Amino acid sequence: MAVVDDRRDAVDDGARIRDRRRVSAKTGVPTHVAIIMDGNGRWAEERGLSRLEGHKQGAVTVREITTACRERGLKFLTLYSFSTENWSRPPDEVDGLMDLLRVYLRDELPTLKKNGVRLATIGDIERLPLVVRTGLEITKQATANETGMQLTLALSYGSRDELVAAVQSLARDVKTGRLDVDAIDPALLSSRLQTAGIPDPDLVIRTSGEQRISNFLLWQMAYAELWFTDVAWPDFGRGELDAAFLAYGKRQRRFGKTGAQLNSASTTGKP
Repeated sequence: MAVVDDRRDAVDDGARIRDRRRVSAKTGVPTHVAIIMDGNGRWAEERGLSRLEGHKQGAVTVREITTACRERGLKFLTLYSFSTENWSRPPDEVDGLMDLLRVYLRDELPTLKKNGVRLATIGDIERLPLVVRTGLEITKQATANETGMQLTLALSYGSRDELVAAVQSLARDVKTGRLDVDAIDPALLSSRLQTAGIPDPDLVIRTSGEQRISNFLLWQMAYAELWFTDVAWPDFGRGELDAAFLAYGKRQRRFGKTGAQLNSASTTGKP
């Protein structure tokens, strides 16, 4: 409990600076942000705590950042919560993470509904414990009609597995004659991914100093802006979120075009 209180004190001390950042960031808010939430275990170990305590503190950050994104007008937030590779972690840590997810789904449902947040998932959900799958289904059904923002949890998720499954699906249709091979294009492949119906992320954030993608949304982040921070996920607050939005707002997203072309289009009003 002391860890949480100390963090809240730090947030209060910088409130005025963060409020100014928040106002400035409004013009740079993307539509879809995806976050690789890294550093829970190391954060805890540096403080002499168990890795599970780090994950618990990380869950507090999930609540805060989800609420902050909703307040800032974000439409889609995707959190890399548990990868396919994470199954290889020590069994007691995996069990602790699954129980933490169960508690999160139970406790956060009122807040999700209050904030108009719809819950969705991607990944190999069937691999999760039954109690977690049940909690996910209850929460997804209870928030299905919310329209403020979609929160997608990537659970037991690996982008390479997702891509293989999509290609296999297309190959089966070609083999049975339901699909002409020449009809396969990027849009069709995207429609076979688990993220079908969700716009590609505009901004991908990774915390805790690592600068890699880690098998996350490999296809979807083709044109995403990447933003890395040394701040561990448990310490990632509204100020850091707004700093990422400010940096995003200053970037020119060219999608293969030149800056001159985009400037000309904005002047003439033509794409």
